[in-house]
Amino acid sequence: MIQRFNATLLHESFAGENSSDDRVIISSINFCLQPRELLPRFKNNNNNNNNINGFICRKAPGRTARHHALNDLVARSFASAGIPVTKEPSGLFRTDGLTLVPWQSGRSLCWDVTVTCPLAESYVTGSAHEAGPAAELAASCKVEKYANIGSQYLFAPIAIETLGPLNTSACQFFGNLGRKVSSSSGNDREGAFLLQRVSVLVQRFNAVLLHDSLPTPDCTD
Repeated sequence: MIQRFNATLLHESFAGENSSDDRVIISSINFCLQPRELLPRFKNNNNNNNNINGFICRKAPGRTARHHALNDLVARSFASAGIPVTKEPSGLFRTDGLTLVPWQSGRSLCWDVTVTCPLAESYVTGSAHEAGPAAELAASCKVEKYANIGSQYLFAPIAIETLGPLNTSACQFFGNLGRKVSSSSGNDREGAFLLQRVSVLVQRFNAVLLHDSLPTPDCTD
């Protein structure tokens, strides 16, 4: 299912779009699929001997901006569906957002977004065999973290890998949200457009992390 989302579904959703956009996305993915040893290193100013991959380092520039951008995308999608939400509600273990009206079974929905890199040491073995295990593991950690959130809320972990795959429940979540947006707008392709926005946003910040990982040229001469 996860492999189909990243290959067939995205290909179908981009059908008819500008081919140059496809080439940009494919080029970004092709770069990310290179061996970990060939990826540039992010220089940690606090410890010059501890240089690690810019896609993995928690202090790498762009990671916070990427998180906020993805969270804004989810919140705007709810707004497009006519569902009021609040971002980062107080008193809910710092989840990324909460619907202010019931989402399902009379309960409001909380969500939390995270992006993980399958090229990290802790994920690379599983990611070498199939698509999506890093996202599934990250989603499981989120579920465990918010296990005590309360029975009056539903919780949706949204875990995205830098190479594209989402966890299974996030695919279902975006599918349901896309249908609600379609019901509001009357456009049956809203679900496909939503997945496109998620994919393009992740690849855009992959480029930001790559750029910030490259060595700074010496312009003193």
